[in-house]
Amino acid sequence: MTTTRKQFTLLAVAALAASLGSSAWAQGGSYPAKPVTLVVPTAAGGTTDLSARMLAQALGPVLGQSVIADNKGGGNGAIAASAVKRAEPDGYTLLMQYSGYHVISPHLTKQKQWEQTDFQPVANVISAPQIIVVRNDLPVKTLAELVAYAKANPGKLNYASSGNGSLQHVTGAMLEQQGGVKMVHVPYKGTGPALQDLLGGQVDLTFGTAPPFMPHIAAGKLRVLAVTGKERLPSLPEVPTTAEAGYPKVDATSWFAVFAPAAVPKPVIDKLTADIRSVVQSAAFKQKAQEQGATADFQTPQQLGEKTKVELANWATVVKTSKIEAE
Repeated sequence: MTTTRKQFTLLAVAALAASLGSSAWAQGGSYPAKPVTLVVPTAAGGTTDLSARMLAQALGPVLGQSVIADNKGGGNGAIAASAVKRAEPDGYTLLMQYSGYHVISPHLTKQKQWEQTDFQPVANVISAPQIIVVRNDLPVKTLAELVAYAKANPGKLNYASSGNGSLQHVTGAMLEQQGGVKMVHVPYKGTGPALQDLLGGQVDLTFGTAPPFMPHIAAGKLRVLAVTGKERLPSLPEVPTTAEAGYPKVDATSWFAVFAPAAVPKPVIDKLTADIRSVVQSAAFKQKAQEQGATADFQTPQQLGEKTKVELANWATVVKTSKIEAE
């Protein structure tokens, strides 16, 4: 057999194998044949973590395999993203991404450990506006009173965030700009640690999605002043929006979505998307999300990809205007 014919034969065999493999995936193949890991870019206790665990618990029975939430916080999401980026692109290692890390952090990091092209969208799972929460003994009951207090005590109020450049940080910067006040930013490695120090009185206020705060608000340990979305939350019907409170430009909504390494085969992505859709659009999941102060918000890979592009551009402007820099 000539060299040319050998090469042609090898190429044909490779093409046939790829075709058979693709056909197997298209028919469901053996995926998933083992547990799936959902890497979480934050410490336990925040909405990213709660979203991941809600999804993992409901998705496991649908996939027929355990879905394990694995927290890898730190580096403004870079530790988790890097781990998923390096993982075998077989659909067994996925990223439960927080929007702040996906569309804000890239504008702050000079030495990037990952790029948008390292991942492909699978599905959006949950969306939630930020709420403005203060320690219970802070002498303010409304957003207007908070701004007045900050003006009377310049530089004395401090607010916690889940990290430098996080959506909480940017929301705080927005309020400073719109309210004409100056506060001290205290970054943490996730919402969980920030929440603990807020409860302990080490910080005065924070911004974040409602789920991790709800039990403490209900118990009277924290006071919520406003919702940064365009509508009030059904779980907090008495709490006004920032627009109703006189600050319409303080508007920030987080989303929590599943991404996969870029090279994961499309049939695997299609199966994951379909199964996540069935979970997120179920009445039980919607009810649980609403009780937590969030919204079950399924979006397809195409919708999620388009949203990412738009928000990357929008937040670039906000970050530049706020003069926020990476640590």
